[in-house]
Amino acid sequence: MPTLAAGNKGFTLIEMLVVLAIIAIGTAGVSLAMRDSAQSALERDAQRLAALLESARSKSRATGVPVVWRTQASGFVFEGLARNTLPQAWLDPQTQSLNARPVLLGPEPIIGPQSVALSTASNTASRPLLWVATDGLRPFTVQTTPPLAAVNPP
Repeated sequence: MPTLAAGNKGFTLIEMLVVLAIIAIGTAGVSLAMRDSAQSALERDAQRLAALLESARSKSRATGVPVVWRTQASGFVFEGLARNTLPQAWLDPQTQSLNARPVLLGPEPIIGPQSVALSTASNTASRPLLWVATDGLRPFTVQTTPPLAAVNPP
């Protein structure tokens, strides 16, 4: 009857289970670390919009010409600036603004509290996921909760 030799190098069931547990923990960690691509695309568009609104606001103050940001079916437009001065489309075609009212960006140094609600076309609840807002004094920032003035003042 054959017996196991002292030099036999095999794996025990416990060793195999430990290796599988380590692989499972590593896979879970990687999957949790990966972000939802739709949410990260929306965050990129929100950060970009905040920068564009601040740029338009500073151009309005420098030239003394009122600049108004409005949404369009294909993106948005900055009225009061020369055409093609600033981009007029979202980075991700799924991004959409839920604002119907325009955002006045100047030329006065102090503007009223204003916000832009952003969502994705795949958002089935059609509720804002991010807001780009200002209190009128500070720069536009991206917020995950509705600002105090969640809609533009009339």
